[in-house]
Amino acid sequence: MSTPDNWAPKLVALDIDGTLVDHNGALPGPVFEAVRKVIDAGVPVVLATGRSWNGTDIVFEQLQLPEGYAVSSNGAVVVHYPPIEIVSQRTFDPAAVIDLVSAAAPNALIAAEVIGRGYRVSGDFPEGDLSGEMIPASVAELRGEPVTRVIIRDPEASDSDFIDLAERLGLHGVSYFIGYSAWLDIAPEGVDKASGLQQVCDRLGVQAADVLALGDGRNDIEMLTWAGRGVALGDAPSEVKAVADAVTGRFVDGGTVDELSRWF
Repeated sequence: MSTPDNWAPKLVALDIDGTLVDHNGALPGPVFEAVRKVIDAGVPVVLATGRSWNGTDIVFEQLQLPEGYAVSSNGAVVVHYPPIEIVSQRTFDPAAVIDLVSAAAPNALIAAEVIGRGYRVSGDFPEGDLSGEMIPASVAELRGEPVTRVIIRDPEASDSDFIDLAERLGLHGVSYFIGYSAWLDIAPEGVDKASGLQQVCDRLGVQAADVLALGDGRNDIEMLTWAGRGVALGDAPSEVKAVADAVTGRFVDGGTVDELSRWF
C-alpha cells in the first residue's frame, strides 16, 4: 500500500525489541536521536511491546520520553507514566490453556505475569527472557487465578515447533503470539498491540489512520495492519512483511532510523 503524499504521523507507535533495542537490550545512539526528533516535533511516542511493564519502563527511561502512555504485555496492560498509573488491564482465566499446553508439551516452562512485580514461573527461564521478580509456582497455582498473560517457553524447541504446537492446540477464547524462539505468548481474546493503542488514541483524540507504527515480530501484525502506516523492519518474518505498508532496512543497518527520519 502507498502512503498519501500529504500524510504525516500524529502519533508514533514503536515496538521495543528488534525495533528500538537490539536483542541484547542495547539502544543505539542513532535510534535515540531519531526518537528525540519525534518528541521535539511534539508528536507522541508510544511504546507498544510484548514486554511486561517491568521491562518497558527501562526503555521508557532510556529514551527520556516525556509523560505519556505505553502499551505493554501485547496490549493487555496500558499505562500512563510517570508516575505509574495503570489505565487498563485485561485478564483471562488461564486454566484451559495451561491444561492444553501441559498435556501437549509437558516439558515447557510456564509463566504468568504479575503486573508491576514480575512473573510466577513453573521453572527457571533462560537468563534474560523475563524481567522483574521470579516467583516459583506450581502448575495448579498458575492456573488458579485470572492473569493478563501466560508465557509458554521451551528452550529446546524452535519457533516452527511452537507454530505447530499452537495449530495443534487449536487455542480458542484467547489471543496468542509466537516469538522468534520457542515462545508462545497468550493474552485475553481480542487483545493485541492494536487494541491497546486504540485506547491511547481514543484518549489523545488521534485516528488510527494518522499513526505510524514500526515493528519486527509476529506480535506486531495487528498493529501494523491497524496503523495508517505500518512498517516492518527488514529482520521481520515474511508473514509480518506481507501485511506491512512498507518494509524498511534491517535494524542493524538503521532501518528504524531511516523510517523515522523520513518524517522527522
